[in-house]
Amino acid sequence: MSENECHYSEDELNLLKNCVVCPWQCGVDRTTSRLGVCNTGHLPVVSSYNLHFGEEPPISGYKGSGTIFLTNCNMKCIYCQNYPISQYGNGEEVSLHRLAEMMLMLQSRGAHNINFVTPTHQVVQIKRAILCARDMGLEIPIVYNSSGYDSVRQLESLKGLIDIYLVDMRYGDNKIAKKYSGIDNYVEVNQDALLEMHRQVGDLMLDDHGIAKKGIIIRHLVLPNGLSGSKEILEFIRYKLSKDTYISMMSQYFPAYQAPDNPNLNRRIKKKEYDSVLRIMESLGLERGWVQDI
Repeated sequence: MSENECHYSEDELNLLKNCVVCPWQCGVDRTTSRLGVCNTGHLPVVSSYNLHFGEEPPISGYKGSGTIFLTNCNMKCIYCQNYPISQYGNGEEVSLHRLAEMMLMLQSRGAHNINFVTPTHQVVQIKRAILCARDMGLEIPIVYNSSGYDSVRQLESLKGLIDIYLVDMRYGDNKIAKKYSGIDNYVEVNQDALLEMHRQVGDLMLDDHGIAKKGIIIRHLVLPNGLSGSKEILEFIRYKLSKDTYISMMSQYFPAYQAPDNPNLNRRIKKKEYDSVLRIMESLGLERGWVQDI
């Protein structure tokens, strides 16, 4: 497929001309110089792409995940650990064809999957690039690695293209989400998105080597002082999704970006804070997942 053959459909262009791609529903024309909350125009913006061995074991496996870090974000977390990419916009615009070529290069290097990090605001771009890459020979699974503030309508448009959803459940309380990420309806939007993701791909399925083939992995970053609302999140997973949900319980929080200046976020979590979340997980019978040392 030539570069000229990899282009947006009329419907995809119309989405970008009156952008309702993410739950912010900005309505800006991203084909012009106007930018919405995500600060991203109509072309893909990529910070880096490479084999990555630091994801969850079913994603990184033994050959690495073909990770493409997309620039910018539709969330404004004051503790973001990737803030040079998500908040400062470090990256370069590329063509749809070039994004497809990146996927094929990572496949040729043996990647288990193609892993789009922070894809929510670039759904239109990655969807078209995936279709182009498939026409060019892409065969490995696609991972949608999201902070979880996603539009159900756009997720529905990805059905059949995304094999694995690797998604955050960041907060159990909207007041906390508003204070630290600038979003006042995160909980409802996040839960609706998780229900749609699970409907599409179900619980995580692994191959004989323990590598993810299809399904959902939920990441939960434990924040200091109980700010994550872990109990509410774990109860949602248990009673609204599945007791067999694969949960990545993350302990690696550290004060980044603006967090060092915030008294509630200016320290790492304590072992007793992490262990208390693990006890909730155990009490709910959620036994499948990955826990970390602290």
